[in-house]
Amino acid sequence: MNRRLMLAGGMLALVLTGCAGNKGDEQEAVVAQEAHKVTVTVTSKQVVPQTGVYSSTVQANVVNNIASQAAGRIRKLNVEVGDFVEQGQILAEMDQAQLDQAALTLKNNETELERLKALYDEGGVSQSDYETAELSYNVSKSTYDNLLENTILRAPVSGVITARNYDSGDMYAMSSPIYTLQQITPVKLLVPISEMDYTKVKQGDKVSLTVDAIPGRTFSGSVVRVYPVIDPSSHTFNVEVHVANTDRVIRPGMYARVTVTFGHNNSVVLPDTAVLKQQGSGVRTVFVLGSDNTVEARIVTIGLHFDGNYEILSGLEEGETVVVTGNSSLNEGDKVEVVE
Repeated sequence: MNRRLMLAGGMLALVLTGCAGNKGDEQEAVVAQEAHKVTVTVTSKQVVPQTGVYSSTVQANVVNNIASQAAGRIRKLNVEVGDFVEQGQILAEMDQAQLDQAALTLKNNETELERLKALYDEGGVSQSDYETAELSYNVSKSTYDNLLENTILRAPVSGVITARNYDSGDMYAMSSPIYTLQQITPVKLLVPISEMDYTKVKQGDKVSLTVDAIPGRTFSGSVVRVYPVIDPSSHTFNVEVHVANTDRVIRPGMYARVTVTFGHNNSVVLPDTAVLKQQGSGVRTVFVLGSDNTVEARIVTIGLHFDGNYEILSGLEEGETVVVTGNSSLNEGDKVEVVE
């Protein structure tokens, strides 16, 4: 009986030993299967343009309100809303009664001045009489020129008529301008840029912009003025940009996106899939591959995002091997298998 028990115990021990061996093999197999498959890239540096994209609204370069200096009857209106006019073109004509009277006065004073000048040259009149006549002529000339400018209303710049507030025959009462004229060649944009970039922008810098209302086209412009003060509420400053707009397709009021280039950096560039963002924070990490095929989590500082890549400002050196895909479930020290 004892011998039978001993044999049974021995067989049970062999079975348990075999099971234990199989369990150990399975654990080793599981560990082997836990090597993460990843793809990698070797970091390199490239020239990265330092650009910023800003929203702005197109404005006319110049807005002129066309009006007479004094109230009076509008005799004739020569242009309509939407008309393009040239500098110096007659837009409107006011009642000319005062202008005609001023013209007569000027002519009389001119004749009198010429008569007295001849006498003065011969010693027939005193210098004070001649200077009085000369003064009267100059005053009448100034009066006539002012009335002419405010009776025959001309375009001070070339542009487009964007408003007409009166009809021919109306009594102009100085409450609103007769016309509004806007110069749109060029147009301008006031671009709000962060105060951190104040020292990077200068007059003459080139910019590019797109306009939502004109898809598929990119326009070129330049910085003509950097405003000298910072808005304390938004911490931005305005940069005035001019766009030639020679074909007049860009119109005031259109929404635009302006790209400003501040210079260039020589930086490490990585595919954006290689950079992971820690939830609940702005910390960005990458996994760097070591010589033993284990990974190290590395915090990096990112710069611009462009064409599916991130500019890396700090945290990586050129020539390091970084995991690009398969990194979402990695932890510090994990072993990986690099695949093509």
